Amino acid sequence: MFLIDAHLDISLNAIEWNRDYRLSAHEIRALEAGMTDKIDRSKGTVSLPDLRRGEIGLVVATQIARFNQSNGNLPGAGWNSPEQAWAMTQAQRAWYETMQDAGEMVQIRDSAGLEQHVALWLDESIASNQKPVGYILSLEGADSLVNLSYLEKAYAYGLRALGPAHYSTGRYAPGTGLSGPLTPLGRELVLEMDRLGIILDATHLTDEGFSEALSLYKGPVWASHHNCRTLVPHQRQLSDDQIRQLAERGAVIGGCFDAWMMKPGFTQRTSNPADFGITIETIIEHYDHICQLTGSSQHIAIGSDLDGTYGTEQSPTDLDTIADLQKLTGLLAARGYSQEDIENIFHKNWLRFLRNAWS
Repeated sequence: MFLIDAHLDISLNAIEWNRDYRLSAHEIRALEAGMTDKIDRSKGTVSLPDLRRGEIGLVVATQIARFNQSNGNLPGAGWNSPEQAWAMTQAQRAWYETMQDAGEMVQIRDSAGLEQHVALWLDESIASNQKPVGYILSLEGADSLVNLSYLEKAYAYGLRALGPAHYSTGRYAPGTGLSGPLTPLGRELVLEMDRLGIILDATHLTDEGFSEALSLYKGPVWASHHNCRTLVPHQRQLSDDQIRQLAERGAVIGGCFDAWMMKPGFTQRTSNPADFGITIETIIEHYDHICQLTGSSQHIAIGSDLDGTYGTEQSPTDLDTIADLQKLTGLLAARGYSQEDIENIFHKNWLRFLRNAWS
């Protein structure tokens, strides 16, 4: 079944991890055998061939580079100035554009492009390995925007979604692990996003930042890669009240496959998913919870965050590559989800959201 994944850090891996995503995940692992500079070396799960093999024809693909000298161990962090962070996001953008020139990917930035691309992927007469992977460009954490004029520059080259926060401190918003509202710059950013029609990604915002951003911003909101705080108690997850607020705004929440967000008690970089019984099916517990809160399957989907600076060591035990997300079809059916529900989760919810946002 055609699948949309709303959060993949593809260019971060291509540039900073030096991964050639035109190779399969297994080939990338073989090339990285014996390397120790990154904790997830030889354990990656994502590649362009594996996306095609898994019928994952459209992704929300990120740029990420943070201004935070003291947290260089965090993904995309450690840049000593916003200008340097901006330069890194431009290297990442250049990689996407090079993949587009090579016919591997195609940027989707408006409703016409969306409909054309979806029609291509739904055309069963063309083999999946002959189709480019579509990408919607998103910025995870706004630190790299030197000032607000850079948001308009980014919109011009196709930026269509933005999460103001990431981990720890931020120039525009504090993120995961902290508390507190948006910064004064962050309030201006959210209003400028609204003017341009850039989708607000609520992921990584603090509770105060979440409330403030949703109050200031009147446009389309999603939570690209988030799970439920009731099931995994941590500020990184969405509270029940936040889930309800998102549903009232017509938002969709992408279930995240990072093991520490799937079951409580898991310690990042230390615990073993097998010890916690974490499988692909585990995400359905989070889907069930959101369905019960919102009364339908219209607010849940996939935002896997696979290869989000982790690999098989922090993924569900039955996930070898991202193509294994297709296992959700049978797992959801076995849990009583209808064909319509499954199609909603795989692609229809994100499509409805995008059609409304870009109408």
